[in-house]
Amino acid sequence: MAHNLVIVESPAKAKTIERFLGPDYTVMASFGHVRALPSKQGSVDTANDFEPKYHVLPESKKHIDAIKKALKGADSLLLATDPDREGEAISWHLLAALGLDKKPAIKVQRVVFHEITKDAIIHAVQHPRDIAVDLVDAQQARSILDYLVGFNLSPFLWKKIRYGLSAGRVQSVALRLVCEREKEIAAFIEQEYWTIAANLEKHGGQGVKAGLVAVDGKKLGKFDIPDSNSAEALKAAIAKGQATVAAVARKEMKRNPAPPFTTSTLQQEASRKLGFSAKKTMSTAQKLYEGVAIGEGGTVGLITYMRTDSVNLSAQALKEAKEVITAAYGKEFALAKPRFYKNKAKNAQEAHEAIRPTYLEKSPLALKKYLTPDQFRLYELIWKRTIACQMAEALLDQTSVDIIVTEGAQTQKFTLRATGSVIRFAGFMKLYIEGVDDEDEEKEGTLPPLSEGESLKLLSVIPEQHFTQPPPRYTEATLVKTLEEFGIGRPSTYASIMNTLVERKYCRLDKKRFFPEDVGMVVSDMLTAHFPTYVDYNFTAGLEEELDQVSRGEKQWKPLLREFWTPFISLLKQKEGEVKKDDLTTETLTEVCPECGKPLAIKLGKRGKFIACTGFKEGCKYTRNLESTVTEEKAEPELSEEKCDKCGAQMLVKDGRYGKYLACSGYPACKNIQPLNKPKGTGVTCPECKQGELTEKKSRYGKMFYSCNRYPDCKFALWDPPVQQACPKCGFPVLMKKVYKKKGEFLKCPKEGCDYTSA
Repeated sequence: MAHNLVIVESPAKAKTIERFLGPDYTVMASFGHVRALPSKQGSVDTANDFEPKYHVLPESKKHIDAIKKALKGADSLLLATDPDREGEAISWHLLAALGLDKKPAIKVQRVVFHEITKDAIIHAVQHPRDIAVDLVDAQQARSILDYLVGFNLSPFLWKKIRYGLSAGRVQSVALRLVCEREKEIAAFIEQEYWTIAANLEKHGGQGVKAGLVAVDGKKLGKFDIPDSNSAEALKAAIAKGQATVAAVARKEMKRNPAPPFTTSTLQQEASRKLGFSAKKTMSTAQKLYEGVAIGEGGTVGLITYMRTDSVNLSAQALKEAKEVITAAYGKEFALAKPRFYKNKAKNAQEAHEAIRPTYLEKSPLALKKYLTPDQFRLYELIWKRTIACQMAEALLDQTSVDIIVTEGAQTQKFTLRATGSVIRFAGFMKLYIEGVDDEDEEKEGTLPPLSEGESLKLLSVIPEQHFTQPPPRYTEATLVKTLEEFGIGRPSTYASIMNTLVERKYCRLDKKRFFPEDVGMVVSDMLTAHFPTYVDYNFTAGLEEELDQVSRGEKQWKPLLREFWTPFISLLKQKEGEVKKDDLTTETLTEVCPECGKPLAIKLGKRGKFIACTGFKEGCKYTRNLESTVTEEKAEPELSEEKCDKCGAQMLVKDGRYGKYLACSGYPACKNIQPLNKPKGTGVTCPECKQGELTEKKSRYGKMFYSCNRYPDCKFALWDPPVQQACPKCGFPVLMKKVYKKKGEFLKCPKEGCDYTSA
């Protein structure tokens, strides 16, 4: 047995690292966190100086037992979890779970690396250190703060709004950003304005397009042409004139590449260019970091650690980048000296490297056959960004031409301006250009050669109507960018923040934009009105800075918790008596109920806001959708061709929570309901009950699955199409059809424990 036991978080990472260390080392996985605060009240003893009551996670017990068994024959334990606060805390918790936190019987050391390459692993093992207690304390403080907010503010929301809601220290601030943007959009009043464009032609037939920028030397403001009458008057005046080139200005512009990726900028760019969610970006990056099998080279980590806010590159990476650029593009595209970047993010910390390929000579095309499509696209993005940041600046020639339009004795003089740019030297733009958010920039074209005093032919004058636009709703990319600019959250938290907003149904993502749901707006308004400090952007960012101070050893973590807790719990107790549920969830209207004459009110239900009668306690059940009006005619029920199989009455097509369904027209005497589309049979006998047929159905989320038609007596189901064919390995009577992009179509055994595939 090996004498040294190395612990990492994931089995994929363990497999990659074990290749580099040789027979004297055994590498095992903890499978992530092994201890945490239980999700229940009382997990932090606030009366006993915030003593946390950590428990070993149920799913981690078997992994802890396996590690304990392996430790019996080991001489040393090397903790090689991720190189950040979270990884440091996992190592610390692991020691406690193994009973090695007091007086370990064997040598325990911490090893840290930022890339999974042989050189980095060997160097880390040769230079171990102790666990960084300051980093652990910062992570503990964050975890306890989040617990104190979540497990005290969430029950408050249950009482005052609706059961099952949650509040989070950072999540609620992100929700406030989304809701405030929605209010800005709702309050926005569009304003009309016009612009004037002109098509001109120089001698020889080359065209020039220019826009009106000044009248009689006075520069036009955005709203100086407010309506069609003004625009038409200008058009008529300009159309009569003669156009002459008044001035030609040429200047050289330099453009530098964007810095290498941090976690935030990677999530933003992957969203813009690849359409990836933050969660998908991070899970794909995790696989690239932990290791991918690349043929004879074995399993290697292809990128550096993906949770970082550093824009630094190592000396080795800078050297490799220069070699790749020189070989692929020529010396003129390489830099004489490396280009260095400064981090603009507020409260940037964790002095790691930026996210980059571990081996820059491994181009995306060379690795494509070993990667999934998503892995390839993300690796290509990271590789191009890293190489581009060390390429020469781009040089552009920008030309601006002022054209004067006058007519004889005409008193008015109109100034038109045409601009164009030409890339003189592409530099980094030959490889990569950073994406943009919410910008509809008109690309400048090229201009023909023009000289001062040259006459131009005026072909047409085109007035164009425009309207001001409201601020755009947040995308995942712009929300991450805004959180980072405020200094809210950390690289490892952005994906989970946005995921929580959607999972809690506070927001929905529609065409990649965040739309707040009614319940999200109510929760945000309540927190902003009654707990303004705790959803304040600057307060939350300030708390992040204090956590950073703890990680640097400049501040103690328990005093930080006391400073937060005392005013927080005092305010919460005060609001318990002040805040009334009806004030938050009910808004009385001046309109009266058409059935009983009592006032109507807007109420918050499980599916959002609706209008209901305030006399519901007295028996009035009048309700309608919020968008409906009293004058709307009641739609005639849609009759189905189906007959009720219980009473024989006509079935009606109705709209329900999960879509359309059939309901008996004899209701309430007959309460029979049926799915609108009857399940489609597959002809495959259920392998569990041997009586029913597996039928094609849709889940409430629209995903297809295959289940026994004897449900609920038989609950057998598959997510993939069944095939009536016995497994040649275990004899199970049914196989399922799978389709993967790489493998194509193949059969797989659905029985747990059987690994048969026909691929």
